[in-house]
Amino acid sequence: MDKNLDRLNIYASRLLSEKEYFVPGHRACQGCAEALAVRLVAKALGRNTVVASATGCMEIVSSPLPLTSWNVPWMHVAFENAAAVASGIEAGLKVLMRKKRIPQQKITVMAMAGDGGTSDIGLQALSGAMERGHDFVYCCFDNEAYMNTGIQRSSATPFGASTTTSPAGSLVAGQTSWKKNMPEIAAAHNIPYVATACTSYPFDLMEKVKKAAAIKGPAYVHILSVCPTGWRLPTQMAILAGRLAVETGMFPLYEVERGRYTLNVELTELRPIEEYLKIQGRFRHLTQEMIAQIQQRVREEYEKLKKKVQLTNED
Repeated sequence: MDKNLDRLNIYASRLLSEKEYFVPGHRACQGCAEALAVRLVAKALGRNTVVASATGCMEIVSSPLPLTSWNVPWMHVAFENAAAVASGIEAGLKVLMRKKRIPQQKITVMAMAGDGGTSDIGLQALSGAMERGHDFVYCCFDNEAYMNTGIQRSSATPFGASTTTSPAGSLVAGQTSWKKNMPEIAAAHNIPYVATACTSYPFDLMEKVKKAAAIKGPAYVHILSVCPTGWRLPTQMAILAGRLAVETGMFPLYEVERGRYTLNVELTELRPIEEYLKIQGRFRHLTQEMIAQIQQRVREEYEKLKKKVQLTNED
């Protein structure tokens, strides 16, 4: 499977545009996989794109007044309303084209936010936009905590992870709830396209973003974006951490296209979850009992996903 992926990567790289729409000069931390994710998403969407960006790491690092790392129209919006603003942009562009103020053309509207701005304080606006059927792409760059404001836990923080607001101690060993399954929440809105992606699989990520932009209606792409700073991880290990997240089943790569599930990296056997946990300082306090608990949960969730794939592809 790895040889096939390597051949695909070589082939895809030859077809890849050399143009960049999220360019160097930003102030992201060394080894930031989220900045890489934004770069890949922007490259996949291309020039004819308008971006509404919620408050968060990428807003801060990419727009130090009077400079910007964006080569497409981009606007900073409030923490909670990226989806609402993107809905307004999409509706406004339709009106301008209908009134012949601008030519009829394909303009992709992208809303972007982190896990906090998506699964926590931005969920209401996102749910409303998906329910109304706005034609836009929503990208969640998930680094599993509120990293920009000091590594506070979010509803996307994994069980057991130590953050500044879910610290590991003698009474509580880090985050006490399980990671909110935001892709499944998006899929429950019956939108045309939902996908998970990771910067460790760049061509898979870009292909999904292109597909999301091409589909008419709301599309949701949830991107695991490794944060060496918040995860207490050596900066050179961000890509490895993303691969281990996928190979252990902690973060499966899949698509939901009009209700039909597809596993993009199907694993006959999951790697032990400890391989993923042990390289991150945020999990260093975990006992073997807690690791076993996480392992069991991951296996159960992965089997549920495989059953959904099987059931929706039986016809």
